[in-house]
Amino acid sequence: MLTQTWRKSSRSGPNGACVEVRLAGDVVEIRDTKLDRSPILRAGHADWLSLLQSEGR
Repeated sequence: MLTQTWRKSSRSGPNGACVEVRLAGDVVEIRDTKLDRSPILRAGHADWLSLLQSEGR
């Protein structure tokens, strides 16, 4: 479940290079934590769900 705080991907390794996501109003924000000032990618809920569903393909 996403919240308004950043949440680390369960697929992230122990090296600290990971992806984090959070809810921000009506969008999902995604960032790369290995970059000090990572740009934030914003996706609508439908796009986020589509990305998650396509993961296994």
